[in-house]
Amino acid sequence: MIETPSLVDQYCHGVLRTELGLGTFEAHLARGEGPPAAGTTFFDTQTGFAVRRWCPPLLGLEPHCPPARYLARRRELGVLEAGRRLLRGSGITTYLVDTGLPGDLTGPGEMASTGAAHAHEIVRLEPLAEQVADTSGTVESFLANLAESVHGAAASAVAFTSVAGLRHGLALAPEPPGPGEVRGAAARWLAGRRVGGELSDPVLLRHLLWIAVASGLPLQLHAGLGEPGLRIDRNDPVLLTDFARATAGLGTDLVLLHGYPYHRHAAHLAGVFPHVYADLGAALVRTGARASAVLSEILELAPFGKLLFSSGAHGLPELHVVGARLFREALAKVLGTWVAEGAWSLTDAQRVAGLIAAGNARRVYGVE
Repeated sequence: MIETPSLVDQYCHGVLRTELGLGTFEAHLARGEGPPAAGTTFFDTQTGFAVRRWCPPLLGLEPHCPPARYLARRRELGVLEAGRRLLRGSGITTYLVDTGLPGDLTGPGEMASTGAAHAHEIVRLEPLAEQVADTSGTVESFLANLAESVHGAAASAVAFTSVAGLRHGLALAPEPPGPGEVRGAAARWLAGRRVGGELSDPVLLRHLLWIAVASGLPLQLHAGLGEPGLRIDRNDPVLLTDFARATAGLGTDLVLLHGYPYHRHAAHLAGVFPHVYADLGAALVRTGARASAVLSEILELAPFGKLLFSSGAHGLPELHVVGARLFREALAKVLGTWVAEGAWSLTDAQRVAGLIAAGNARRVYGVE
């Protein structure tokens, strides 16, 4: 039996503090651009079935119970108690929390107390730049304040994360932009934006990435599936090859988040570059009962010390549970099969499981 007693969730978000109706809950099971088609439901997805398999027992119900019954039990317990039972039942002992999304989401402190776990902050670069822009009057003050804000965030965060791929695409020029290029881009962006306007300028996105690289903290890069409306062909991690080459030897690790359906490309880059790591989160959560097949494809190419577990969960504590349970089940199935076939020893399988579940993340991020 392959055991993973401790999990470090190396990328997730907080959970919602409010009670949810059926429609709102269901919307968090899929990342679509609208409601499900008439006569269908997002519970009829791999993620929805996984929630019904793994979460009801943590709330005192039988596995696979109907969605309406599950949500009634959730409301009966209340959002705080349901969240406490779910997070503590996930087996996750450390959360690395991206705090850059809007909405009434719990932060690292609440995640730690609710889940009886450790928690640390990941700072999202683009919202940080937007906050700086909202309070800076000139181009010069914006650029100075931006550098200062990133430096200040690095003092307490365990990593930076970037959604440059979601905002523009990953086919960005790999080298840092020059000072004149940055000033020109900043002037154009500030002149045309309103307060709260999103950053999507490719020059400023590159500038942000290189400020983060200079901090020495791990830099997470979103790739593959992401926000609704995204053209995922622009988010293939292989487009980061030149950036990975340009940052080699600088002391900053790059972590390719999500990856799926380009998970083999992410695994390939993790095998080529010493400072590149691949995340398992969305690849397993999205594929549910097929998670072991996807995991085995990632393990074909990536060195075992370069893979990191995450749930990638956002909003629902159920998604932290599903991420953890699917990972454990898939890992036990894949490695257990290799042990049974004689390809691996049980000792080696257990050691690799510990690395992917927690050890690699503890080394990369320096956390408990």
